[in-house]
Amino acid sequence: MAERYNKIVYAPEAIDQLLVTLFLESHRKAPQSIVLDLDATDTPLHGKQEARFFHGYYNHYCYLPLYVFCGDQLLCARLRPSNIDASAGSLQEVARIIAQIRKAWPHTQIILRADSGFCREELLAWCEKHTVDYVFGFARNRRLRRKITQAMRQAKKEQQRTGKPARVFTEFFYQTRKTWSQRRRVVAKAEQIPGKENPR
Repeated sequence: MAERYNKIVYAPEAIDQLLVTLFLESHRKAPQSIVLDLDATDTPLHGKQEARFFHGYYNHYCYLPLYVFCGDQLLCARLRPSNIDASAGSLQEVARIIAQIRKAWPHTQIILRADSGFCREELLAWCEKHTVDYVFGFARNRRLRRKITQAMRQAKKEQQRTGKPARVFTEFFYQTRKTWSQRRRVVAKAEQIPGKENPR
C-alpha cells in the first residue's frame, strides 16, 4: 500500500549555491566592485524549540541566524543557536560565497562589510590572504580612546563653537595585545554631540 504521507527533503548545498547563482545571473556583466554585508540578528522564540537559548543583548530567547547580503539580494541565510559568537561560522560561508563569485567574476573587487561582532582575527587574516578588502566595526576600548584624544578635543571645540554635532576623522595603525597577528589600519570618527562624546 502506498504511503499517504511522504517526507519532503531538500539539498542544503544546492540551495546555498542557488542563492549565489541567482545573484550572479541578475547582472548583465561583472560589476567593477561589490560589497558583501555580514549580519547576525535575533529570531525571537516563544516555545520550547530545540537549541533555544536566552540572549542577554536581545533580552529574550531566540535563534541568531547569520545573513550575507549584497545590496538587497540574499546570498546566505544560516539558522544558528544564540549561545555563540556573532561571527561563528561566518568564515566558512564567506569563503564558499566568494569562491563561487570569483569563478564567474575573477576581476571584480570584493569588499566585506560588518559590525564589530565580526572583527575577528580569523576573518581579517583570511581576507588579507585572499585579496578581499574589508570594512569592519571595531569595539571601543581605553587604548583606542587615548589614540584619538587630540581629535576629540578638536571635535569638542567645534561643537562648542557651532552648537551642532561635530566630527573629526583620524586614522592610525593599531594591533591588539593578544588577538591580532599584525598591525592594521583603523579609521576613527571623533564625534562630539551636545552633552557627550560619541567616538566610533
